[in-house]
Amino acid sequence: MRIGVVGTGYVGLVSGTCFAEFGDDVTCLDTDITKIERLRKGDIPIYEPGLEDLVAKQVKAGRLSFTTDIKEALDGADAVFIAVGTPPKKDGGAEDGHADLKYVYQAARDIAQNIKKYTVIVTKSTVPVGTAREVEKIIRETNPDAEFDVCSNPEFLREGAAINDFMHPDRVVVGTESPRAQKLMKRLYRPLYINQTPIVFVAPETSELIKYASNAFLATKITFINEIADLCEKTGANVQDVARAMGMDGRIGSKFLHAGPGYGGSCFPKDTLALAQTGQKLGAPQTIVEQVVQVNAQRQKEMAQRIIDACGGDITGQTIGILGVAFKPNTDDVRDAPSLVVIPALQEAGAHIIAHDPEAMEEAAKHVSNVTWTDDPYAVTLDVDCLVIMTEWNEFRALQLDRIKKSMKTPILVDLRNIYNLEEMKDHGFRYVSIGRPLIDNLKASLSSVESVA
Repeated sequence: MRIGVVGTGYVGLVSGTCFAEFGDDVTCLDTDITKIERLRKGDIPIYEPGLEDLVAKQVKAGRLSFTTDIKEALDGADAVFIAVGTPPKKDGGAEDGHADLKYVYQAARDIAQNIKKYTVIVTKSTVPVGTAREVEKIIRETNPDAEFDVCSNPEFLREGAAINDFMHPDRVVVGTESPRAQKLMKRLYRPLYINQTPIVFVAPETSELIKYASNAFLATKITFINEIADLCEKTGANVQDVARAMGMDGRIGSKFLHAGPGYGGSCFPKDTLALAQTGQKLGAPQTIVEQVVQVNAQRQKEMAQRIIDACGGDITGQTIGILGVAFKPNTDDVRDAPSLVVIPALQEAGAHIIAHDPEAMEEAAKHVSNVTWTDDPYAVTLDVDCLVIMTEWNEFRALQLDRIKKSMKTPILVDLRNIYNLEEMKDHGFRYVSIGRPLIDNLKASLSSVESVA
């Protein structure tokens, strides 16, 4: 099949490359000339494990190409995917939660002017309910003679595991009421269908809502376990044990029950806001989701105070080491990452920040200033008053604790991802603060010992 993809961001680039891996002829379009030139040279603008090699493989095979010419991208295309950004709208400089659809609608107009035969136009971007119908209306108004159908086909790709998620999805959701479009989409996803991946055909509005509902539910699970973690700290319970036992219940499941500093990234913050706004607009308030948004925003702010408290309540003039600034491991994405809230708050409280992330330092440096960046995680620990694990990269899971303790000015470790064992931290003599688990305070014990000798 011949496929055009409008937009070479995260969703468009991954989807286009994976369709090429299926054997389709794919052309990815973007108006950003610099980005297209980089892609043609094999320079991938995002970090996603395995993507660079897969792009190179498909370009070499002649199944994947990049262009800024929409006529070239749509020439002979059986399906065209709209995969442009839908950021939150700005109202007086602040985000109001509504998805900004100007790029989607402009893509629809451009496509309408350039399709020459029957084409299925697919909204792959995350869009509010009713967008597919509006795209169809725009295309019909722009080109009344066009022969086409519009589908909604939301993506469910996790950053850091996107290629596997595309190749081995839990399900494929397609929103269309056209038998002709259904037939084409079945053919397009046939490599998955023969592996018994469920393909769910629904109305476009249902498809669009499935995406938002799914992300909002996962965000709710994260927020729920974070509040349970707070209760665990008050009662002496261990949130990891609570979550493990909860996850054994088939009705609940174990995924997204990991306590931490709050969710971030390109999807959950944007999609929960958009769903809440849609509910308000249509007179069906999503009160649970609204609370999730508020609680998560507050939690990120509270993490900075947690670090300050671990250091005795005053960090003026102290140096805080930060391990990880991406919102999750295996990505360079820092959009709505907790680190972008925590770091400025610590700086405002008087601390100097030294930080390391395997992939996200360049992106983070665009959002936070006056940070000392280092390529070595152990350099972050040198003479610091406190070390904070912000992102659970694998590189941080087996650090040499004795080496870190000797390097630090004060052995205070705040683990916002619970990647270390409580007994292990006790044995190594740290003041160890984690999420929803008992405090390990060897520092206090050692100070008391010194005072008693004196």
